[in-house]
Amino acid sequence: MAETTSTPSARKAELLERAYRYALEHGLADLSLRPLASAIGSSPRVLLFLFGSKDGLIREILARARADELALLERVAVEAGGRPAGLAVVAERLWGWLAADEHRALLKLWVEGYARSLVDPDGSWAGFAEATVRDWLSLLADSQPPSERTSRVGLARRTYVLAVLRGALLDLLATGDRDRTTAAVRTHLESLRA
Repeated sequence: MAETTSTPSARKAELLERAYRYALEHGLADLSLRPLASAIGSSPRVLLFLFGSKDGLIREILARARADELALLERVAVEAGGRPAGLAVVAERLWGWLAADEHRALLKLWVEGYARSLVDPDGSWAGFAEATVRDWLSLLADSQPPSERTSRVGLARRTYVLAVLRGALLDLLATGDRDRTTAAVRTHLESLRA
């Protein structure tokens, strides 16, 4: 029987963190419980007991990845000081974080979860991509002045910014070419400031 309390046990939290680190290094596409359990100092039986199923474990790993994403969004919002900083300023801060080498593993896991939620909308990844889009659009909306935030043009502008950031991120992850992708993002941001 899976643990159902709202407060996870210390062991479950520890194993989730280890499984998350494992997923950052190895991805989720071919996740097998035996190698994972061996690598994190557990057993498949314990993982099934704590997480209910392999899908349950994957859902919790993705939730953990989303928590890192939300922490980033919160940091950007705090840096703005609670006032609308503007789309260009917030997008520039976001791109700086996205382009940093130390975030590659998390971002590859994010892309994997995003893509899997599109091709398997009822599986472990259900809703991951949609929730991510909502999270980022919400942050971008907070960067806009109230009059722009509630307009159709404001929604279109922040959707455009998100599309540019996501496209540049995918390109950066595929090629490793930070200079070219950063130049493209900066070109777009200049058009926002104009």
